[in-house]
Amino acid sequence: MTRNTAVKPVTSALSMLFAMLIIGAIDNLIVILAEDIGLWQFHFIRALMAAPLVMMLPFIGLGTLRPQRIWAIALRSALIGAAMLIYFSSLALMPIAQALAGLFTSPIFILLFSWLYTRERVDPLRIVAVGFGFLGTLLVLRPDPDTFTWLTFFPVAAGFFYALGALATRSLCERESTVALLAGMWIMLGLMGVAGLIVLSIFPVQEVSGPDGFVSRGWIWPLWDSMPLIVIQAVFSVIGVFLIIKAYQVGEASHASVFEYSVMVFGPLYAFFLFDQTLTMGQIAGVALIISASAGLALGEQYARK
Repeated sequence: MTRNTAVKPVTSALSMLFAMLIIGAIDNLIVILAEDIGLWQFHFIRALMAAPLVMMLPFIGLGTLRPQRIWAIALRSALIGAAMLIYFSSLALMPIAQALAGLFTSPIFILLFSWLYTRERVDPLRIVAVGFGFLGTLLVLRPDPDTFTWLTFFPVAAGFFYALGALATRSLCERESTVALLAGMWIMLGLMGVAGLIVLSIFPVQEVSGPDGFVSRGWIWPLWDSMPLIVIQAVFSVIGVFLIIKAYQVGEASHASVFEYSVMVFGPLYAFFLFDQTLTMGQIAGVALIISASAGLALGEQYARK
């Protein structure tokens, strides 16, 4: 994809903020959907609905669907797909602030992987930012030794795979169209949904009602109550990703990425009004630390490139 040479920081910031405003809202719908539908069926049906919208993007000048290297897109899509499956599973099992905190550990992993495998020089600003981000994540997740389970840090796995996907995007998919990357992600999520449904049909598990059964639930039909929310999720997911693409097209990546963390504010705010989910003062401080850490990491990366 050809990058727009005219950098427009205000347009970039507004595009990213609107994207996060949308995503913060639609991600909260998972709590409702998890009552009746399963993770795998949700991703399969949502991918089917999103496919026509993604196919329209080349007609409005956002790039081509034709990949340069299918294997690179497939690898990147598998990593991002794994991150999204874990993240959406977390949304059904815990408050959105905790799921987001786990997903947004990805910059920490990216920095760690970059240092381990490419020996990239890590400046003091980014080291401090990683410390702030880790502390912020702990404050939001609130690990309690008395009630600790593996689910406490489950969303951190989403951040791990998201970081690998980001590194694959940077190192393997630099010449790929954004639309091709987006299409690859949706296709992979749809295939993962089909794979999960097949496995559950061959090895069914005991039905669990409510959100606790979101991951283990197989094919459910009819979906009259869930279908409107799936349509909303699919349509607005594509719109949100479109705005993210726009933000990175017209602005510097380090600048745009900072505004991406606004979802850490929007998501819990929607959850408060919709489900009366509240944050403790410690969790609010944790959100602030995560956002501050993202800004520090972005600035550190920008200076490192100079």
